[in-house]
Amino acid sequence: MASSAISILSSSLQLSSSSSSSSSSSHLSSSINSFPSFFLHICNTKKSTKSKQLISSYYFRMNQRNARLTCRAAEYKFPDPIPEFADAETEKFKTHLINKLSKKDIFGDSIEDVVGVCTEIFNTFLHTEYGGPGTLMVVPFIDMADTLNERGLPGGPQAARAAVKWAQSHVDKDWNEWTTHKK
Repeated sequence: MASSAISILSSSLQLSSSSSSSSSSSHLSSSINSFPSFFLHICNTKKSTKSKQLISSYYFRMNQRNARLTCRAAEYKFPDPIPEFADAETEKFKTHLINKLSKKDIFGDSIEDVVGVCTEIFNTFLHTEYGGPGTLMVVPFIDMADTLNERGLPGGPQAARAAVKWAQSHVDKDWNEWTTHKK
């Protein structure tokens, strides 16, 4: 990398040339690596203020675009939970969890209690908080493991892992199918 390109980039990124800390240099090198190659070519071939203006203009446009996207994301309102979807999805979840966990020896006679705790927590989450893709959270699955451990039931981490794997694979997809067929 030519030193002229680094100096142009550092001025456009508003890094002070006197700062020699590792965080500034790592920030600069990561910015250089993600910087479009044609800008670096301009920096190496032309040492004019026009190339500096071009780079500054590029960063200004990118920052404006990112700010607009952030505003739009903050304004987006997720749909309310759908009780019928929550009931149907809870049944699928319960059936899967019984089949999956009954194959493991660690649950023994407690399989019904373990599945009951996980299903209750999952059902509550679907009825109160899940509003479509982007709203599936990890908190209910942590609650499953914690509640199973608090009640002295076996296999809390294993049950929570099976539950979260199923949810990641099915819930958002099932929501999309549910909402497209119900319209």
